[in-house]
Amino acid sequence: MDQNTFRPDRVGEIASKHIDYHNAHRPMAAMEVDWPDGSSTGRHSHSRGQLLYAITGVMVVESPIATWVVPPSRALWLAADMEHDVRMFGEVRMRTVFIDATQVSGVPDQSCVIHVSPLLRELIVAAASVPLDYLPDGREELLMRLLIEELRVSDVLPLHLPLPLDPRIRLVCETLIASPSETSTVADWSRRLGIAEKTIHRLFVKQTGMTFAQWREQARLVFALRRLGAGDRVIDIAFDCGYASQSAFTAMFRRHFGVTPSAFFEEVADSGK
Repeated sequence: MDQNTFRPDRVGEIASKHIDYHNAHRPMAAMEVDWPDGSSTGRHSHSRGQLLYAITGVMVVESPIATWVVPPSRALWLAADMEHDVRMFGEVRMRTVFIDATQVSGVPDQSCVIHVSPLLRELIVAAASVPLDYLPDGREELLMRLLIEELRVSDVLPLHLPLPLDPRIRLVCETLIASPSETSTVADWSRRLGIAEKTIHRLFVKQTGMTFAQWREQARLVFALRRLGAGDRVIDIAFDCGYASQSAFTAMFRRHFGVTPSAFFEEVADSGK
């Protein structure tokens, strides 16, 4: 068994390993660890910012304020001290770069999902082999600097679900996350919650930055990508997302990603080769 392969009794060991990377003298440090399908890191945080990437598999990262879905063609930037839990769908070969944003400029201001170019992918993978005590102005530092430059020009992608603070709207969101096929309209929720439709629309935009329809569609995308990462059939995912046909689901998916679900999954699989 590979020394980085996850076992339940290694959670504490992995947490201890993180401390070494947080306390590294250099402003950047990268590590690798592999996780099996269905595993979870548990709720935790890091004192440094974290660029979270997986060569294979899909990660769903949950925090008190948002949920992000991260397939291999994407990476997640998590701001320092952000509490989060990472759940694995498919075999996840995780590569993480811890970055002290107080010493390194050019990292995102907020947590976000970014596109991973072929160059950025190779830089992240190579960074995991760089020792914690790499020398300044040497090859390893040049590699780390190039990683930051590539991160700086990477596109930010809307693969997240911001969670509202208002308990009424949060109930709507939690229901949609638990049941993506839920088809209740704003009018239905208005009657159920005893508040005006206008209030629901206003609170959604104010607290999530999305309309009700946009948020529900995003919730279905998060659900779909998670299921694609687990290898489920597209037609089953489509019905479980509340679509009447696979073609309707595929049209929605293509509108967001420019490819069909099947093509996206093949692209994800190819990225790990």
